Amino acid sequence: MTRPEVTVKIPAELHLFVPADRRAASSTLTTDGSSSLGHVVESLGIPLTEVGGLAVDGRDVPPGHVPASGEVVEVRAVSRPQAVPGAPLRFLLDVHLGTLARRLRLLGVDAAYESEDIGDAALAARSAKERRVLLSRDRGLLRRRELWAGGYVYSDQPEEQLQDVLSRFAPALAPWTRCVACNGPLADADKESVRDRLADGTSKTYDVFAECADCGRVYWRGAHHTRLATMVDQVMRDYGERRRYIAD
Repeated sequence: MTRPEVTVKIPAELHLFVPADRRAASSTLTTDGSSSLGHVVESLGIPLTEVGGLAVDGRDVPPGHVPASGEVVEVRAVSRPQAVPGAPLRFLLDVHLGTLARRLRLLGVDAAYESEDIGDAALAARSAKERRVLLSRDRGLLRRRELWAGGYVYSDQPEEQLQDVLSRFAPALAPWTRCVACNGPLADADKESVRDRLADGTSKTYDVFAECADCGRVYWRGAHHTRLATMVDQVMRDYGERRRYIAD
């Protein structure tokens, strides 16, 4: 039995996932005649989390479509901002994205993070159970079937990672409202109620405090606040107005 041959078109945004010989305007691919188009795309190295749509001969098809010989398959990249079903938008980051998790939390984004490697299966299961978008640079992890939703983080630099996530998912931003250590909500705290957790110098110098409702960590505008505030202000200029425009 002759195995079907299809023509595959892959956009430049997804070229990093595929071998060099698949990066032309189009290439020919031989399939087994029974695998779904989603499986075929993943066999090329592209996680379906990075696919914004599939088309065959110009018509949209689901990942379950089984390609036939002679079909022209177009793989589309995700659009930005990417719509994610369900609300509110929440994230789960793997063990390698701790800095990104802390920066998202600083901006008030719900970003769960595992500081220890709990394994791909457990991460995918948590994504599904809590309906969180799993962020990772591990392509294999993003191909787990039990994932609720996911996104590949394209850079290994924290600043670029943050820009990538904010531009792709456009989460609502509420700076200074989450604990960067545990992701819990922050609330204003009376100085007397947290005094026993402050060093003498801190107690004498500062009067405005916030406390994490989950872990009890206390925050104040210390030596690093100016640097962090500069970063937050820049992000809000770049993405805060954009998020409100999208919501409207």
